Amino acid sequence: MNDQSKAQRSGVEIIKDNSDYLRGTIEQGLADPITGAIAEDDTALLKFHGSYQQDDRDLRQERRRQKLEPAYSFMIRVRMPAGVCTPEQWLDLDRVANTHANGSLRLTTRQTFQLHGILKRNLKRTIREINDTLLDTIAACGDVNRNVMCNPNPHQSAVHAAVYEHAKKISEHLLPKTRAYHQIWLDEKPVAGTPETDEPIYGKVYLPRKFKVVIAVPPSNDVDIYAHDLGFIAIVENEKLTGFNVTVGGGMGMTHSEPETYPRLADVIGFCKPEQVIEVAEQVVTTQRDFGDRGNRKHARLKYTIDDRGVEWFKRELESRLGFALEPAKPYQFTDNGDRYGWVKGADGKWHVTLFIENGRIRDTKDYPMMTGLREIAKIHEGDFRVTANQNLIIASIAENQKSKIERLIEKYKLNDGSGHSALRLNSMACVAFPTCGLAMAESERYLPGLITKLEEVMLDAGLRDDAITLRMTGCPNGCARPYIAEIGFVGKSMGHYNLYLGAGFHGQRLNKLYREGITEDKILAELTPIIQRYAKEREDGEHFGDFVIRKEYVKEVRVGREFHG
Repeated sequence: MNDQSKAQRSGVEIIKDNSDYLRGTIEQGLADPITGAIAEDDTALLKFHGSYQQDDRDLRQERRRQKLEPAYSFMIRVRMPAGVCTPEQWLDLDRVANTHANGSLRLTTRQTFQLHGILKRNLKRTIREINDTLLDTIAACGDVNRNVMCNPNPHQSAVHAAVYEHAKKISEHLLPKTRAYHQIWLDEKPVAGTPETDEPIYGKVYLPRKFKVVIAVPPSNDVDIYAHDLGFIAIVENEKLTGFNVTVGGGMGMTHSEPETYPRLADVIGFCKPEQVIEVAEQVVTTQRDFGDRGNRKHARLKYTIDDRGVEWFKRELESRLGFALEPAKPYQFTDNGDRYGWVKGADGKWHVTLFIENGRIRDTKDYPMMTGLREIAKIHEGDFRVTANQNLIIASIAENQKSKIERLIEKYKLNDGSGHSALRLNSMACVAFPTCGLAMAESERYLPGLITKLEEVMLDAGLRDDAITLRMTGCPNGCARPYIAEIGFVGKSMGHYNLYLGAGFHGQRLNKLYREGITEDKILAELTPIIQRYAKEREDGEHFGDFVIRKEYVKEVRVGREFHG
């Protein structure tokens, strides 16, 4: 292992080292009725168990004025490989959300669920009830491998079934082995005489930072494979999965005004056979475990390890650990990174329908009883649900004799299959941001729909209502909605002010670049209107918006992450 002295370690590294394999004093903090929070060190450990401590930032100033502690609550994220759950699990999560959380479910950009607004006194009960559904929350956050994503691709059912199995196996193999989760939340009793002394993959201090794994099935790059630490691109020949191209070193996060931090797209380093996937995944993780920066968390992702040492160094180190060389990468092609809305019939003869869930938020409103409608569908559905990486929902594997029943419920509850919405809205995403995210600098989920409404007028005037442009917004530069691979990206700088990025590739193959810094809505519309109008008049046949703004020199092409700020 690439050891670092204690003087070089970040504070979080010391917390992990002293945590007794992620236990800390979480259990004692949960039992303390005096405060709605847990100890500061334990908030770092709680992430490994799938939860973040948050407070309502809309109330923060007033509570401070009244000399009250912040309105603390907790977010819980579910571990759900490939975004697949059963109707029974959907109903259980719906009940938990309405019993212990804020009455909504949030579909994330990593194909899983988040529940918000859970009070400390209900946290243990909520996690236990999630486990009762045969789902869990362990490793949904923290310095470990997180939820493993894979392409839902319902019209290629045989291939989806194969990659889904790989996603589940990777997820299980890379789980932490500590029993802390089971003992704190599920009341498992320690086995006498068997002290816990080892994490065979992670070691005592786990990874330097979070780690993300995805599987893509061309021609769709809906999982944004280049944005993640480790990716597997399925190679399909004669309708059979023959193996995977391996990608390493992607990551979105950065920090404003710190050019040494930047987003980076992953490199393709070779091809592996299906039976080699688990070993490749483990050894990529252990390489990052041993060589990642444990002194500076802003420099601790795999992307920096690779940029500091080189792709060829990383490949040599990986292959030395594997004991075999990766084969040369196989040809593949991506064409988009969006979702295919509406109904499609799969190779197995079953039906699938993709519904548009704006920014992933499922709740009932007076005019749109979405949560109720999906609950009623779950009561009769005999297939499964699949959360997409674009925060949408596939009701999958619908038998022919069930299709009309599902159609009637979709119509009754006004659930939307994409019809009636502009292509711009259908290709948009936003992170949660205010009021719950402690890192948010500006609004995102609550603000983007209104901004899109104004941009839709510009698109309509230009004759582009049905032309797809990827648009994403985050409330801070950490990049949870992957804004740096959007053709139009907004990143919060301060309340009401956003950095505007242009020029990413339509299917996620190129980073965008800063075009205007810290601008408000009026300036956003003033800047984008003439560009969109010009795009409508001067684009070449089949030319995407991101390619156009580079050709017309609004921004320079970003070829590698280190050019992002230059």
